Amino acid sequence: MWGATAGLPEQVEAAAVAARGVVGLPSRDEIENVVVLGMGGSGIAGDVVVAAAAPFMSVPVTVVKGYELPDFVGANSLVFAMSFSGDTEETLEAGTAAYESGAAMVVVASGGELGRLAGEWNVPVIGVPSSIPQPRAALGAMAIPPLVVLEEIGLFPGAVQWINQAVDQLRRRRDQLVKPGNLAEDVARRIGRTIPLIHSSQAVGAAAALRWKTQVNENAKAPAFFNVYPELCHNEIAGWGQHGDVTRQLITLVNLRHDAEHPQVSRRFELVAEVLREVMSGIIEVRADGEGDLAQFFDLAIVGDFVSLHMAGHEGIDPGPIPVLVEIKERLAEDVSLGGED
Repeated sequence: MWGATAGLPEQVEAAAVAARGVVGLPSRDEIENVVVLGMGGSGIAGDVVVAAAAPFMSVPVTVVKGYELPDFVGANSLVFAMSFSGDTEETLEAGTAAYESGAAMVVVASGGELGRLAGEWNVPVIGVPSSIPQPRAALGAMAIPPLVVLEEIGLFPGAVQWINQAVDQLRRRRDQLVKPGNLAEDVARRIGRTIPLIHSSQAVGAAAALRWKTQVNENAKAPAFFNVYPELCHNEIAGWGQHGDVTRQLITLVNLRHDAEHPQVSRRFELVAEVLREVMSGIIEVRADGEGDLAQFFDLAIVGDFVSLHMAGHEGIDPGPIPVLVEIKERLAEDVSLGGED
């Protein structure tokens, strides 16, 4: 997992190459909406499309993290079915519904049942390297192909330029993060055994904050939570009026900042910090670097990935295995085979 994380710049670069020249894509004038299907480490690909591409696109993008496909999906939809293993049951069900609706489809998977179905459906498939140890370590391999495909269709001009800038920033940040006494090591030390609450803003920050949360969950096997400005100013901050004597022992606030913040959101960060300083174990700020939203997302993501690995290392935890997730999937499969689930 450490090696895969350090290899993220090269993974992003290779994914961009692998996604070029895909045949069987629809024409630009056939597409009225884009839908990305995926769960977990694969599902974040949709969040990246929303953060990096959707603001520049003339058609809406919807991310589906579940079994059910929106009713609007049809012959004028472009659907990306994303599954690292190819066997994610939610994506298989929603992907099958998308194919049956007549949508144009692109599959991103390493094989599995989704890869088999893609062959049966005769739809484009972009492979995922089998050398990647876990779905969550495949961020670049999963998130980059949709961006390249959208550029080739004509829906997201300039994608490759943004990707190249992201690779440049990832290399700069990675080279810092593999040195002793780096930013990620310091952040992990400051979080310690407290529970991180990650705050950020806009689509770029929302995707990055979710990535931090899930990486702490899966790599460090620890709880973590996130929320996004300005929405959290309309509800969450009211919840810190009680139990400060408890929360200041348990929770560390991590603010993820980036250049796309609305000016009023920047001010909200300052005001909320004043309110929460007395009820938090500490407040940590991590600022994105790099040119463009995609580079800044990946910059925040790789820092968070390394933070989660250091948190695991401090507790002597192997970040790779996720036995509880495997157990739940196995029990679900048993329930289906026994007729216990419709």
